[in-house]
Amino acid sequence: MRLNSPATSDDATRHQLLEAAGAVFAETGFRAATVREICRRAGANIAAVNYHFGDKETLYAEVLSHSQAKALEKHPPLLDVSPDAPPEKRLHAFVLSLLLRIFDKGPTAWHGKLMAREMIEPTAALDSLVEERIRPMAEQLRKIIGEILDCPPNDERVLLCGFSVVSQCMFYHHCQPVILRLAPKQAFDPAGIARLAEHIARFSLAALNNLPEAKTTKTK
Repeated sequence: MRLNSPATSDDATRHQLLEAAGAVFAETGFRAATVREICRRAGANIAAVNYHFGDKETLYAEVLSHSQAKALEKHPPLLDVSPDAPPEKRLHAFVLSLLLRIFDKGPTAWHGKLMAREMIEPTAALDSLVEERIRPMAEQLRKIIGEILDCPPNDERVLLCGFSVVSQCMFYHHCQPVILRLAPKQAFDPAGIARLAEHIARFSLAALNNLPEAKTTKTK
């Protein structure tokens, strides 16, 4: 029987630690999570975190990056829509992709919870995550909205409208317990998410197409 090489074994352990840590951080938050519990779930020695990552802070930063990379690989920002498609179609794809990522189920369900916790209790790892992952997507959304409004992506109206689009998506995630009490039939399965994406995109387009003219203000 062929044994795994040390490199292969190290890679496997590192991956297991990332997955286990993601689940633990999502459940308890960064501060309450313990290295002992992470290693227990990963089936790894307690010293494995120090060997592979150095400390809990570095592990957490790696988990955030790993989480976003996996989520974007599964649900790219524009899904299968061409970058040359009309901005209205790209806006719908962007909204649907975001909803699919934050409501993802199965083995990767902790991704949405992890990001929700980071938004509520930000850590030092958020700075690099914004620069590496979030800012490029924000710029992509601003480009789409800028085309719809026929103004530069760095116009203040574009920035604010981008926040408004994303906030609608996040509302359904953060306020889900209240939503299900007010509207018990609201579904968050693939079909329900598709309906939400259609609504948010149509609602946003209606607002964008009727946005009052304002003095152009550029942002950095």
